[in-house]
Amino acid sequence: MAAHYLDFEKPIADLEAKIEELSLLSASASAGSFDSEIEGLRKKADQLRRKTYASLDPWMKTQVARHPNRPHFVDYVAGLFEDFVELRGDRQFGDDQAILGGLARFNGDPVVVMGQEKGHDTATRLTHNFGMARPEGYRKAARLMDLADRFGLPVISFVDTAGAYPGLGAEERGQAEAIARSTERGLTLGVPSIAVITGEGGSGGAIAIAAASRVLMLEHSIYSVISPEGAAGILWRDGARAKDAAMAMKITAPDLIGLKIVDRVIDEPVGGAHTDRDRAIANVGEVLAEELAALSGLTPEAVRRGRAERFYAIGRLG
Repeated sequence: MAAHYLDFEKPIADLEAKIEELSLLSASASAGSFDSEIEGLRKKADQLRRKTYASLDPWMKTQVARHPNRPHFVDYVAGLFEDFVELRGDRQFGDDQAILGGLARFNGDPVVVMGQEKGHDTATRLTHNFGMARPEGYRKAARLMDLADRFGLPVISFVDTAGAYPGLGAEERGQAEAIARSTERGLTLGVPSIAVITGEGGSGGAIAIAAASRVLMLEHSIYSVISPEGAAGILWRDGARAKDAAMAMKITAPDLIGLKIVDRVIDEPVGGAHTDRDRAIANVGEVLAEELAALSGLTPEAVRRGRAERFYAIGRLG
């Protein structure tokens, strides 16, 4: 996959371009060896990447969360689950490919897994509507949760959306009601549920499948009631001030852990999940296994009570 550098990564990009140039020269029969220079530049690039990613501000993290090469739902399914069987449709209107889900096995145990899928190229992004679901997507999610409750299967959801789709057709078909119903179904499940914020967790479009027993978040993901651009548009009527909004909104993992909105942060490889997708996916799998084990054996009443206590505690003083 071709490298895609963010604006703040330009110094790293320059070093890696030089490494590639010297590597090509070194491979030439007529050129001498540049191995020592290449090794020195690689160490310098690694040090610079570590230093840069150790001090990302909220706007930088927003850019990383939106990186096109971050692992998406289909990548997590391929890397962590076996025997995945997709279930389509909401049984009312149609199938929304912005949210995918179905039955699978995680470490040999049956689960229901679902999540937003953004797509990886022009064709798939259009197919999945950039991960922005319509009402039928949220009604599909609620149907999957009904299925999980009926058969006693844990629910694992992967959140990565800028928000629900705001189009006219979506509003005509009851977007707000569908989001509310999906959120309600998540809160009332009698089986353990875990949500993982893998990229963007935007607004009600995210909470609709993140009303879970445990909410986990990748290190460089964001989770907010509105996008920084949307907040800037409302506050200052200027979307160009998105960076100012991001800096003020408390949307990063350390902020959200402190506010008790998320329960645990999952480490990413140095440079973000997009630099080592396999390692990032493995990290998520390890934490999911631990969290599912901690929730196993609870009665439906205990699961509902624990989830209610978790959400009631958000914003509580004292």
